[in-house]
Amino acid sequence: MQIALSQLHQHLQGSSAKGVRTLYTLHGDEALLLQEAADAIRATARQQGFLERHVFIVAGAHFDWGEVESATSAMSLFADKQIIDIRVPTGKPGKDGSTALQAIAEAAQDSDDTLTLITLPRLDGATGKSAWVGALDQCGVFIKIDPVERAALPHWIAQRLAQQNQRVQAGEAGQQSLSFFADRVEGNLLAAHQEIQKLGLLYPPGELSFEQVEQAVVNVARYDPFKLTESVLGGQLQRVQRMLDGLKAEGVSPVVVHWALAEEVRALYRVKQSTDAGKPMPVALRENRIWGPRERLIERVIGSLQGKQLAQWVQLAHAVDGVVKGLRAPDLPQEPWGALHVLASTVCRACMKTP
Repeated sequence: MQIALSQLHQHLQGSSAKGVRTLYTLHGDEALLLQEAADAIRATARQQGFLERHVFIVAGAHFDWGEVESATSAMSLFADKQIIDIRVPTGKPGKDGSTALQAIAEAAQDSDDTLTLITLPRLDGATGKSAWVGALDQCGVFIKIDPVERAALPHWIAQRLAQQNQRVQAGEAGQQSLSFFADRVEGNLLAAHQEIQKLGLLYPPGELSFEQVEQAVVNVARYDPFKLTESVLGGQLQRVQRMLDGLKAEGVSPVVVHWALAEEVRALYRVKQSTDAGKPMPVALRENRIWGPRERLIERVIGSLQGKQLAQWVQLAHAVDGVVKGLRAPDLPQEPWGALHVLASTVCRACMKTP
């Protein structure tokens, strides 16, 4: 029986009357949601007397499936009921595992004292049509856990904040806070979860300002590529050079730093094109998802920058991208961090001249 992750809570609540099912399969690549779903199932099972737990992690072709089958058919030694937790990180149990999982699924239908919980990664099309997956689906509860898409991430963050009695400001200001947050965690729900917990520790229940969200989320690292770009736009040349050296010392990939710098250059170019075409500055900024400190910084510099100059920066960013990937480029240092210094300093010096 397939159910959506959003239906799991209601399903488990309903099990308090008729009892929890004895076979659950979770599959997906979002570690946080997998963990939370498994925790919820185990917590409900414990409330219903499933007190003993055995964990099996399937690692390699020589895994002993006989041990798992013995555990699922054995009576608990220390409790009336037990949980058998089977994790298949590769999603490929092999020939013996496929046979064993089919047998486990069929046996679960007649077992009242053993709950089997199977965790898998996202299944590809061929695996999803296999006999063992079909048996798990037919004999138990089968839950596909999809990732939270970028468009839905701000709403997800808002829901998680509400669970700890916090919220962003109403209206556009709050939406900017949520979008800023979502951009910084880049869809990594585990990172988002940790940053949300941090907000709960730093601030009391109630409304959060953009500045509070920005400070908490950006302070994940001492040297942050996004803070680097703000310093570039602010014309803070010495600080930019220190931050680049710090990022290098901390082992941050030059690919990540280049992406942040190049994205800022492209944003400047797009905004300039929009304003030159007659669009109001607020509209151009909003269309390019620019807000917070970046909004103020770009508004300050964009008027004094020329379209031709920005086009040259886009070409420079492209050339630096090649150096970062190991290619040679004329007039640029061949060491990636040296090329990044050139790109950042070129933009930063132009922003220094802006009143």
